[in-house]
Amino acid sequence: MLSKFDDYMIHQTPEPIAHKVSSERNLYDRYWYNGYDRDGEFYIGIAMALYPNLGILDCGFSIVRDGEQHAFHASRRASTEPSDTTVGPFRLEITRPMLSSRLVIEKNETGIECDLTFIPRTANVEEGYQKLRSDRSVVMESTRFAQYGTWQGVVRYDGKEVPIDPSRVYATKDRSWGQRPVGDPAPPGAPVVAMHQVFFLWAPLQWEDQCTHFGVFEDENGFLWHADAQVVPAYASPHAIPGVTDPGTQIWGGCEHRVEYVKGTRVASSAEIAMVSKTGERLDIELEPMILYRMKGSGYSHPEWGHGKWKGELAIAGEMWKCDDAEPLALENQHIQQVVRARCGERTGVGVLEQICLGPHATYGFKEFLDGAA
Repeated sequence: MLSKFDDYMIHQTPEPIAHKVSSERNLYDRYWYNGYDRDGEFYIGIAMALYPNLGILDCGFSIVRDGEQHAFHASRRASTEPSDTTVGPFRLEITRPMLSSRLVIEKNETGIECDLTFIPRTANVEEGYQKLRSDRSVVMESTRFAQYGTWQGVVRYDGKEVPIDPSRVYATKDRSWGQRPVGDPAPPGAPVVAMHQVFFLWAPLQWEDQCTHFGVFEDENGFLWHADAQVVPAYASPHAIPGVTDPGTQIWGGCEHRVEYVKGTRVASSAEIAMVSKTGERLDIELEPMILYRMKGSGYSHPEWGHGKWKGELAIAGEMWKCDDAEPLALENQHIQQVVRARCGERTGVGVLEQICLGPHATYGFKEFLDGAA
């Protein structure tokens, strides 16, 4: 089964590109972006992913503003052409690979529209290879890279228009591919003994002349099994970015964190993170949350519009909820990002703190799958 990509010298196997190396049902290939006003006025989340062995392409767009979260969801049967990144009115264009992209949502019945251009400030940041196993199978196996930038354009929703000014609205791009639990559950076999535990913190932060990249996975004992700590130069113009990756990127040696949680939830009220170099130099960063975004708005853990669920040949829907009405300990509300103001010595920056905390975690006193902070 040939596709346009077969005309490029990118093959990893003797098969056409459209033939995946594995028949694993949970294979995925995802674009993800966020965007946020530097003063916390709003946050936007964007996702699009192909699930080649499920035959599904889906996407989501969501905005938090004025105490409400509005979301656009869409899904369709995947094309046999991997370069086809449209789902109904939603179109993602990679205008310059590893640099700029454009998202358009045409006028549609949900009332949510946008025309946004991603303008990079940095080269791409390659994260470490991530693999997590349960007793029986591989839960996650993925490669990820990120890029920092700004957005320019406009968002429309609920009769409102939001100008997106690149001097005020920062962005993170996240590309990942590999294997994650997606779609409807597979036949379970023997009942599981316990729900799977996940503790993940990810803090992509933007400063005047650089960006800091922090991420950790830990087990229920607080043991660190994966960490990313990098400092990447930022540039005033995309033309100054030296390449796909930047030789000026600094790889730091370790990550530390201390999170204070809102009582009865698993949502940070404040946080401190640290990146430690191989020689012991430290970057100690304080994070002050300004606005909370629930990732279900772009499909993550959504009970109806979760990733990789078959919705028909083409399906589109919109929804809205009041932020304060969301049940803080509902499973669908545990994957979150908070726009944060960042301070490191005399420097100030802005970014997000992403959090997934499911199951026990000894460092923070969580004992059940979903108990709140004491």
